[in-house]
Amino acid sequence: MSRPSATSMSSNGLLLRRQLAELKKRPLEGFSAGLVDDNNFYEWDIMIIGPPDTLYEGGIFRARLSFPEEYPIQPPKMRFLTPMWHPNIYPDGNVCISILHPPGEDQYGYEDSGERWLPVHTVESILLSVISLLSSDTPNLDSPANVDAAKEVRESFDTYKKKVRRLVRRSAEEAFD
Repeated sequence: MSRPSATSMSSNGLLLRRQLAELKKRPLEGFSAGLVDDNNFYEWDIMIIGPPDTLYEGGIFRARLSFPEEYPIQPPKMRFLTPMWHPNIYPDGNVCISILHPPGEDQYGYEDSGERWLPVHTVESILLSVISLLSSDTPNLDSPANVDAAKEVRESFDTYKKKVRRLVRRSAEEAFD
């Protein structure tokens, strides 16, 4: 299915364009956003700076936000392009946080419907949630996206920290290559 072009943009495309303009006008510390392709408001390139005083401090992490045509009724998907090691980020880089889960009840009972996607969320609120995820001293281990990372957090936190710090160093080196 083809996306609407920039010239014949739908209302959800216009909403995304406004959110991008707002982020460029008033950038927030810790991340930047831009379009992958200037003619497609549904694919965003994201750069996240590892939050200070966390395991991820000093890292420069690339990610992609992919918006469905039903945005803002349905949430976008976010996937890190930079390798990540975190219990709530799948091994393929897909981010598993409540506000990126489709609206409604959680069939497994882990999340309240109010924690899941709501159309009032913005790119800014998504990115702040991801920064909060990276900043948390205690990742959610109840329903991990990366079972191996969660197991390592539980059984050998020092090994987990070393692996994260290695990825952080590599991410910073690659960002400047």
